[in-house]
Amino acid sequence: MAEIHKGATITPTKAELVAAWMGSQRWYAAKGTSPVVTRLASWRLGDPAGEVGVEVLVVADSSGPSPVVYQVPLTYRGAPLEGAEHALVGTMEHSVLGPRWVYDAPHDPVYAAQLLELVQGRVRAESSAASDATDDTVVATPGAAWSREVRVVGSKVLSGEQSNTSVILDCEDADGASVPVIVKVFRMLSTGENPDVVLQSALREAGCVRVPAVVGSVAGQWPEPDASGEPSTEGGHTAYGHFAFAQEFLPGVEDAWRVASAAVRAGEDFSGPARALGEATAEVHATLAGSLGTSPTSPDTAREILDGMRARYAAAAAEVGALHDHDDAVSAILDAAENADWPALQRIHGDYHLGQVLHTPDGGWVLLDFEGEPLRPLSERNQPDQWIRDIAGMLRSFDYAGGAVEHSTGGSARDWVASAQQAFLDGYAATAGEDPRSRGALLAAFELDKAMYEVVYEVRNRPSWVDIPLAAVERLASGFEHLSTTATAPQEDTP
Repeated sequence: MAEIHKGATITPTKAELVAAWMGSQRWYAAKGTSPVVTRLASWRLGDPAGEVGVEVLVVADSSGPSPVVYQVPLTYRGAPLEGAEHALVGTMEHSVLGPRWVYDAPHDPVYAAQLLELVQGRVRAESSAASDATDDTVVATPGAAWSREVRVVGSKVLSGEQSNTSVILDCEDADGASVPVIVKVFRMLSTGENPDVVLQSALREAGCVRVPAVVGSVAGQWPEPDASGEPSTEGGHTAYGHFAFAQEFLPGVEDAWRVASAAVRAGEDFSGPARALGEATAEVHATLAGSLGTSPTSPDTAREILDGMRARYAAAAAEVGALHDHDDAVSAILDAAENADWPALQRIHGDYHLGQVLHTPDGGWVLLDFEGEPLRPLSERNQPDQWIRDIAGMLRSFDYAGGAVEHSTGGSARDWVASAQQAFLDGYAATAGEDPRSRGALLAAFELDKAMYEVVYEVRNRPSWVDIPLAAVERLASGFEHLSTTATAPQEDTP
């Protein structure tokens, strides 16, 4: 265990070092601001060689309207870590240990190895306040269905993530067999269980193989910050949440977005894979409902969901005036949805699209990343929702795969999109025993809501791509108007 040098001085302080570095990280939410960092809590992991200090800081950033809590794992070294210049947080002077090089810990092999030891329950979290003491507020939960003990022989941080940091671990079991593992380190912390951990664990424990095997997770406590970012002293509120989640890594596979995009560019029929994806989606929904339960959707809940959709449409139309051309159709769709028969609420994926699915050579489709929409509060993402939201998300993703090719080539992918969407729905209906198309008003409402999100995103980030969701709104609006007109048109008498 680490020796804590009480009374030692550090220049600059850890909070100062983190504040100067954190604002440039991809996972930092308040882009363009200078972080104001307060340390809320910390815990350590031991280095078996006794050379590297490993500490996990939980800090509050009070630079915005309200404090945001982050997890910042650090390693402290007496000499530079070769090849890790990009991960250097900074240097500091320790009055006892001398110069220290401080690194973003996910890039340090010592942290990666010890974190997996903690996940598997082979070591315990250590105190940052006392030597030779454990920190019982940090608890590891090994996966219930995971029986292989593995050790890390190499690690690499996955690039490109926005809100978390994932580390790919090259591991071996006791027989020397390769067992790849990926550990997701949650950066922005909120009180409550992370749905990625809860849902994937529930699925695997129920025997569902449509998600990767769960190695385990780490969770812990920290003081809730007050309005100034300081640990709350009134009421003594303590937050609890997940710090890390480890699961099986599937190397050499492509996500469904890449597979579908290649198919549409080549003009290849995708109905077979799309149908299989619909079947896999229905299987996951059924397992989640059976494992975590369902509840009726009350009229008040339905109205609350639709009020959110109306608000998002109004906000999108305020940014993109062309949407007002569809005001009447959108209003009709949402009014029809309010009067529809709503299915029960249950836990769902919550941010379902082609990029969240992998195709394995022998296992078919595997679903990933059950965290839900990252911009929604964790408390909302932990609530039951409508399974039809996932269906709408995947339908929009097929449309985006076709739209992206249309955008780059000028050709039409409408037939490909329609075929893939209908095959996906066919597969879902065959497995679930219920066809989402039988709930036309609800499906249109959720597709429309997703398209509103896309319109705003593209206007703010890729204005030249806004034509893709705008065209979808046009199709949804005109399609619903056609169905409504057909349904209400007088029928001729039959002889």
